[in-house]
Amino acid sequence: MPSISEIINAHKPDLNAYEELYKWFHTHPELSFCERETAAAIASHLSSLNAFEIHSHIGGHGLAAVLKNGEGKTLLLRADIDALPVQEQTGLEYASTKRMKDVEGAEKPVMHACGHDMHITALLAAAETLVKARDSWSGTLILVFQPAEEKGKGAQAMVDDGLYSKVPTPDVVIGAHVMPEKAGVVGTKHGLIASSADSYLLKIKGRQTHASTPHRGNDPIVQAASTILRLQTIVAREVDPLDFAVVTCAAIHAGDAENIIPEHAELKLDIRAANPSTRSRVLASVKTIVEAEALASSNPNIPELQEIRNFPLLFNDATVTSTLESSFSSHFKDSKYATYTPDIARLQGSEDFGILATAVGKPSCFFLYGGTDPGLYEKLEKAGKMSEVPGNHSPFFAPVVQPTLSVGFEGYAVSALTFLGKV
Repeated sequence: MPSISEIINAHKPDLNAYEELYKWFHTHPELSFCERETAAAIASHLSSLNAFEIHSHIGGHGLAAVLKNGEGKTLLLRADIDALPVQEQTGLEYASTKRMKDVEGAEKPVMHACGHDMHITALLAAAETLVKARDSWSGTLILVFQPAEEKGKGAQAMVDDGLYSKVPTPDVVIGAHVMPEKAGVVGTKHGLIASSADSYLLKIKGRQTHASTPHRGNDPIVQAASTILRLQTIVAREVDPLDFAVVTCAAIHAGDAENIIPEHAELKLDIRAANPSTRSRVLASVKTIVEAEALASSNPNIPELQEIRNFPLLFNDATVTSTLESSFSSHFKDSKYATYTPDIARLQGSEDFGILATAVGKPSCFFLYGGTDPGLYEKLEKAGKMSEVPGNHSPFFAPVVQPTLSVGFEGYAVSALTFLGKV
């Protein structure tokens, strides 16, 4: 039997065409739960391969494709498809200039600032490779193109909308993400690969009054300011320095006129942690501080914490990860443009990918690969300015097309052939 690398090299598609496809996806981003055009383009491309049974409109604009190819395991490969409300500032000739209304009707600029366009394209290239290589593997391949990852709701929406009544239950679930690591780096990691994330809208109600008579009102802005500052003490004074947690106030909106103390202030909070007990303690402290600051402000109105989204902790299964370690180290060892690391730094953000596996009690692994131009990365590293590397959600984040696309596509293809390969 030929090796995994030999199979991929013999059947990989013309990546020039996929580079152009990537640029199209980058130029045509769509917000969470609004990915109509993106999903249609994915379905059209998969249909052209004449191999997949395609199921559309799952959990919104989610899409699943199934290729049954004899006896064997069932593997699910996942890519997310939504973009972000970010004004692109990369200066690329194929930069997004798109604006669109979100599900609440607000018009916003849109950009693939997290690399989901690369995920889509890499998985489509892997799909073509695996169709051409059908004689070299056996089992069932499921491709899931998931909406609304940025909201932390897309995976659950697909499950709730009957994903696993439409496609077979997988034995293994694999996902991937492009990162602000040097392009060409690809890696796996045992255990925790992404933190939890809990986001809240905090509504503080005060009492409106003229700015010249603050004693007649109850200022929600001052209360909000005190709350924000006090929240920062949670990580600094309540979390073990050897542990991990982040508490961020990412938005604050209050008032309009310069001579009116407003009635309301609204804050958006984002809380992250690396283990369940820390997550629980931090969330409890957030609620304590929010209520205590209202008491300290002599405000009889208890602030309202409204959950916006939540992401579960994401752990890589030990057995699946060890299996991929062996395949990745073998495949990438002689690569001219890729380097494999078995202990890559974990994702600093959060992911709802794991729900696709935990919903049916199956193991999963999430691998990561870099997208930053190697020259820029090495220049900033040498200058001690790594904080200037554009990260996910930055208006400057845009993976260099190659070798990022090649590494991402090969990662998916290697994963598939690892669990579906003939013995």
